[in-house]
Amino acid sequence: MSTTASLSPFRCQRCFLPLLALEPRSWIRSFHPSMASLLSATRSQPLCFLGCQGDGLFPSSFRFGFDRRFGNGKKTRHVGSPPPSVASPTMCGQKRDHLSDPNLKILRLAREKFTQEISFRSEDKDLSLAKALLLVAAEDEAFLSFNRDMDACSLLSERKGATGQFKALSEVTDVEDISLAGKTISGWLKELDVIAAEVKAELISREIGCHLLEVLEAVNVVLFDSRGFRRFPVLVDSKFSYLHTVLSYGCGSAIMFSIIYIEVCRRLGVTVVGSRVGEDFLIWPQSGNLVELFRSASGHSLFATINGRCVKDPRSKASELDSGSLLRLDIATNRDIIGIALANLIRLHWKRASKANHGLMLTSPLRPVHPGKDKANMGETSLPLLRPQELRLAIMASERLLILQPDNWTLRRDHGLLLYYSRRYVEAVQELSICMAFAPEEEAEILEPFVEKLHLLRLLSSWECLDQADSVPVS
Repeated sequence: MSTTASLSPFRCQRCFLPLLALEPRSWIRSFHPSMASLLSATRSQPLCFLGCQGDGLFPSSFRFGFDRRFGNGKKTRHVGSPPPSVASPTMCGQKRDHLSDPNLKILRLAREKFTQEISFRSEDKDLSLAKALLLVAAEDEAFLSFNRDMDACSLLSERKGATGQFKALSEVTDVEDISLAGKTISGWLKELDVIAAEVKAELISREIGCHLLEVLEAVNVVLFDSRGFRRFPVLVDSKFSYLHTVLSYGCGSAIMFSIIYIEVCRRLGVTVVGSRVGEDFLIWPQSGNLVELFRSASGHSLFATINGRCVKDPRSKASELDSGSLLRLDIATNRDIIGIALANLIRLHWKRASKANHGLMLTSPLRPVHPGKDKANMGETSLPLLRPQELRLAIMASERLLILQPDNWTLRRDHGLLLYYSRRYVEAVQELSICMAFAPEEEAEILEPFVEKLHLLRLLSSWECLDQADSVPVS
């Protein structure tokens, strides 16, 4: 009988993944002898990698073990779902009163309101870019605040006899109760109203009419001269990708300035549209005469002033644009613009999370899986060292992006890989299995061996959790 793992040509009728022929495997025995004995006892029964039992595509438990039907006379033991005490490592050691922490309520409330704001039942033109992105900031700030409080509690518990007081947060029952850097979400929306009012005052002081170009010039004076707003050519700190921070400090990412520009002009009755051009997001007013945007005045065109240095950079595709090419670009919807801002957040948080692993890419684990080598070392998972807080923020941004684009298989693949890096194997299996259903055939073939590997890692991690739980003495 073969001593190596083999994949059956048959597939599960529910999840359509290959069935694993349960023959004795030296590579399984090498990393868990108990698991090998279980496999030997059930060698006649093929095991689906997903553990489907006819009760749903993604069961809550992985059924595996002895069964009376196969003549061993023993009860079936269900293995795979760790007991509640070890099922959620992020909550281990937290006191019950932390579960009612106001920061956690803000997390839930902000996500619910964001989902409602970008719901496809609402018209795209009615979607507020500013409010949606302020809800994103509120959720992330609540997560960071919760982590800071947990760290402070841990520090106090380590110091015997130390006492400390934490500022009690008020009860959060509505989105208007959420505070960002001392202002509510309505307060930050009013800040955009104030900027629009300053533009109107600028127009009045110059005694000029409301011609489109004159309005845009007044917006530029207020934003770049009066308030001193400036774009960062290369953004390193992710905090400058949040709308309230950019409004506070007057500096940040290019996409955030584009959103501020769009929101201010909307309050002035001017429609500004945008499109993704290469790596840049460019904006311009919706007008039948775009030639005037490219006329140089004092060495700069109005189009260059609005969009920054990328327009003059010969390495950028934006430098090749003219009034005619703008008309051929695909106009981004409000949901597209929010998606671009979230994608930037994912990229920045991932870059900071993987700072100690220069050049590490999300898709690095999708290298070919060689049956003779990789599976033999399945138990020796050596994930790179990542910053957990930044990784969690990247996952949160990815979750929101999937709400916007649930059918985008590339986004779902990246989300599954983020979950893999954070060792959330059960969720990673679910996301990547769904991704395989949407992905092109050639991409699904690349994902399939990795998903099979994740199924085994999931089983191994659950088994280890049970071993740890069994080793705890009961008093």
